[in-house]
Amino acid sequence: MSNNSSGCCSAGSGCCSCNQEKKQIIIDFLYLDLIVCTRCQGTDTSLDEALLEVSAVLNATGAEVVVNKINVITEELARQYKFVSSPTIRVNGHDIQMDVKESLCESCGDLCGDEVDCRVWVYQGNEYTVPPKAMIIEAILKEVYGTDSKGHKEGKFSLPENLKKFYDAMKNK
Repeated sequence: MSNNSSGCCSAGSGCCSCNQEKKQIIIDFLYLDLIVCTRCQGTDTSLDEALLEVSAVLNATGAEVVVNKINVITEELARQYKFVSSPTIRVNGHDIQMDVKESLCESCGDLCGDEVDCRVWVYQGNEYTVPPKAMIIEAILKEVYGTDSKGHKEGKFSLPENLKKFYDAMKNK
């Protein structure tokens, strides 16, 4: 038996996990504002805390996590990212909250000078203005350990009226 310092055997390719590609987990955090909006700020914090808590598990499974924090400041970016509500978290392209539920967001209303609704997160039967860490961790782990989600269908995108109203108000500020 070979004693290799890298932990891999010398029997050739394919014999051990060191030749396997890391599973990449891409997390997109899409938001309208991190300076004024308390929902976006809270979601950002919750995401960071969730990643910190789950990082040991992800490292142990060989998963590589890439986090993209995207400020969707224009209608063009909203269309490009198929942004349906703020804030949004996607894990490997899948929104962690498939049903979009919204309520009046005073922070974004203050930001643009008009009434705007932002996302409400529903987790284990309760509503939250900021997604609970457990909800984010669960979505990440489902992506790492879950089965292929090829059955997930993506419909035709059209920018929601709520976001059009927000972007129009921002242009006129």
